[in-house]
Amino acid sequence: MDIILSLVLVVISTGVIAKACDGFETAADYLGRNLSEGVKGASINAIGSSMPELFATFVFLFLFTDTSGFAGGIGTTAGSAVFNTMIIPAASIIAALKMFKLTSIPVSKKVILRDGLALIAIEFVLIVTIGATLKWWHGLMLMLLYLGYVGYMFASMEKQTGDDAEEEEEDEEDDNAPSSNRLLAFLKLDLEAAVIGSNDIKTANAWVLLSIATSFIAVACYFLVYGCELLGHAVGIEGYFVAVVIAAAASSVPDTILSIKDAKKGNYDDAVSNALGSNIFDICFALGLPLFLFTLIYGDISMPVEMVAHVSELRILLLALTVAAFFIFYFGAGTGKKKAYALLSLYVLFTLYIVARAYDMTWITPVADFLHVIQTSLQ
Repeated sequence: MDIILSLVLVVISTGVIAKACDGFETAADYLGRNLSEGVKGASINAIGSSMPELFATFVFLFLFTDTSGFAGGIGTTAGSAVFNTMIIPAASIIAALKMFKLTSIPVSKKVILRDGLALIAIEFVLIVTIGATLKWWHGLMLMLLYLGYVGYMFASMEKQTGDDAEEEEEDEEDDNAPSSNRLLAFLKLDLEAAVIGSNDIKTANAWVLLSIATSFIAVACYFLVYGCELLGHAVGIEGYFVAVVIAAAASSVPDTILSIKDAKKGNYDDAVSNALGSNIFDICFALGLPLFLFTLIYGDISMPVEMVAHVSELRILLLALTVAAFFIFYFGAGTGKKKAYALLSLYVLFTLYIVARAYDMTWITPVADFLHVIQTSLQ
């Protein structure tokens, strides 16, 4: 019974996140209309679509207020980062190739260098600075790294031409939808219709739509975390492992939807930069902010030896897979099906490793030992 209930909670919360993402995308598109391609995907889209990871980490930490909370939080953010790096670009590539009947799509080397190298550097810092004891300055350091990344990104942004930045005014009547229709739209989670209706989208109502969509995502994340913990107990594994795969994938639904839609519009740089930018936000802010606030309130977090081992393995895997994805994207002419399938294969291997570790399968032990050797050499 617990398995059924947990799966129902995960499915429903994932569906709510996906629906709320539609309204978020409308607001993000409007608010980021003057940003150059690649910057919008790595900033507004990435931050907004990473709200599930941020709220999930808050719930894991402050709901359980112990080491399992932090482990679940880092499992969600790191697992989501792997999902973003492998699944989202692969799905975006396949969707664009199918829609436009292409053999490959162009992705800016500049975007790959900027976001890819920044992500690799941040993951390396995460490995060498965070150990068995977590302190407030660890969270602050991660947030400062993100602010540095955003500052550099906007400083180097290529301004759009005046024609591109201008808004097209439409002569539409300010016809407010009846309140009954708006209530029905809320019940259907059609947030754009509920908030904006038939009115023109403006800065004010775009921010309202963004805030409401984010609130729905936050509530859904609470039930997502609860469902993952319940599922872990039901199948006899630690909630950490469920978070790495299930919670991570569910919380990445907004990133996936936004990137695929960008790819279908031909905005390939935004599709890739959203995935990579989301990873940077996940590691620096979705993990850093809850960690910073939690340790200020409750003090340092000390993880048991076994949990330290699992988290260390995950961080090394994350770095290795990110480096592999960087080389896949950067080298070679264009991005086609072969690269997409290579990314999908890497994610399958990652998932198999997590499942094997969750059930302590003996054949995976040598791989885990090798990852610990790497971790020890880097710290």
